[in-house]
Amino acid sequence: MAFFNSSSLTHTTFKFLLGSFLLLVGIASAQLSSTFYSTTCPSALSIIESAVNSAVSSEARMGASLLRLHFHDCFVNGCDASVLLDGASGEKTAPANNNSLRGFEVIDSIKSQLESSCPGVVSCADILAVAARDSVAALGGPSWTVQLGRRDSTTASFSAASTNIPSPLSDLSVLISNFSSKGFTTNEMVALSGAHTIGQARCTVFRNRIYNETNIDSSFATSLKANCSTSGGDDNLAPLDVTSPEAFDNAYFTNLLSQKGLLHSDQQLFNGGSTDSQVKAYSSNLTSFRTDFANAMVKMGNLSPLTGTSGQIRTNCRKAN
Repeated sequence: MAFFNSSSLTHTTFKFLLGSFLLLVGIASAQLSSTFYSTTCPSALSIIESAVNSAVSSEARMGASLLRLHFHDCFVNGCDASVLLDGASGEKTAPANNNSLRGFEVIDSIKSQLESSCPGVVSCADILAVAARDSVAALGGPSWTVQLGRRDSTTASFSAASTNIPSPLSDLSVLISNFSSKGFTTNEMVALSGAHTIGQARCTVFRNRIYNETNIDSSFATSLKANCSTSGGDDNLAPLDVTSPEAFDNAYFTNLLSQKGLLHSDQQLFNGGSTDSQVKAYSSNLTSFRTDFANAMVKMGNLSPLTGTSGQIRTNCRKAN
């Protein structure tokens, strides 16, 4: 390799090359890395994993809650832990999150442990990303390499959280558009929807489906009505996957083939539209779903992260420093 000699270049050319080099260095330093904490906090991943395993062991539903926190964070201005910020005008109070998101105390506990071990090093955004991965693995799902190095935002956006998070009442075309706006293909959208193989939903978001929609198994609808009347009981819960609600498998897709999707948005994936074939494929091929889900989660975790000197490492995930 030939190294250039600055004396042989014009001043302008040298400044251009130097500037380009520094720009490349800056870009490289801003990228996420799976080994980001290997020297600054080598125990970070094991601390998070242990805490998640303990929380999920105590309550399996917590696995879905922690996964959802990461999703609802990343879909609003990127993976920056803005969803964790307290405040009346924050994302926690947006319609998609209010009285619905949970698991904040688990994140608080993890952050406290990390601050004791490595003060001011591990971001809340990275905690969310790793906790999501470990939650899926704890419930029998796939694992993946989490890229690290995100930093935390100092503000949250009620308005963005109110408009960016896909609604459980959305039709297929809207879902495809929602995910496309974040850079996801339709197949990746279907794969990520498979997260509904775990977790539960409130009566208020599936009431209209079980009483008014026709593309639903009648016995399935009847069983749900027992715990979700036409009025009242808004917070009563039902599993998103009626077959195996505490196992991260592909039963969610199998249920859709039988018109047993709990949410309107769920059944839209198998309702005579363009995603029917993908749902069928995942229902019969668990390995394919696991692989595609893991890859889509890595991509989601890379949505507009704050890196380098942007943002901060919050000491308390609930408030800016």
